[in-house]
Amino acid sequence: MTQKVAVLGTGKIGEALLSGMIRGGWAPSDLLVTARRRERAEQLHARYGVEAVSNAEAAKAADTLILTVKPQDMGALLTELAPHIPTDRLVISGAAGIPTSYFEERLAAGTPVVRVMTNTPALVDEAMSVISAGTHATGSHLARAEEIFSGVGKTLRVPESQQDACTALSGSGPAYFFFLVEAMTDAGILLGLPRDKAHDLIVQAAIGAAVMLRDSGEHPVKLRENVTSPAGTTINAIRELENHGVRAALIAALEAARDRSRALASGNG
Repeated sequence: MTQKVAVLGTGKIGEALLSGMIRGGWAPSDLLVTARRRERAEQLHARYGVEAVSNAEAAKAADTLILTVKPQDMGALLTELAPHIPTDRLVISGAAGIPTSYFEERLAAGTPVVRVMTNTPALVDEAMSVISAGTHATGSHLARAEEIFSGVGKTLRVPESQQDACTALSGSGPAYFFFLVEAMTDAGILLGLPRDKAHDLIVQAAIGAAVMLRDSGEHPVKLRENVTSPAGTTINAIRELENHGVRAALIAALEAARDRSRALASGNG
């Protein structure tokens, strides 16, 4: 039997997921979308050939529901959906910080829920999507989530107890790199380079370093040491980073992001 998938609250990440599924071979006729604004729904229909429906219609028709609304809007959406979701539906949540128990308490007993934390590189098919099973989700439910999210990047299964840490490290992770590139670009300008040239130099250095980390199998310490010659330019720069507590600041930043994810989960929004 053909599986129907509905993406509810289709914003940028939801659209990236939809686009990735179609590129991965899903038929538009097997995909449904919902959007808050009618113009947005019509735009998605025109762009991808998918049917735009109401949230209730999606709940009745689709085998898998992917909820991509913002965390603060999830309660209202579940109130709307609960009367229409049979227990054989798979519910996938992409909302940061909200545990599967939140959904299980609001949906019919036994409804399988899978929690997924993806990130914005889904827009360029380079996401990392971290997947966790709720109480009633089976291996086949996790496999279905992997099939869907692998269209926009890599997937990784983790226990749900690790989701807050993954949110801090991976969900928010791209922002840290953008912040670093922004700071390095400003430094390049200070050193006398035009902004566009500083940007190109740093972006290509970041891409090259990421590919080396992914493909070499080497520990990042080893790769850094390969660049760091005795009494050279790099070691002087590393010393300044250590003097300014950059390593400790990064650890503190990730702990703050994790704590915020926990606060969202407990309803302290």
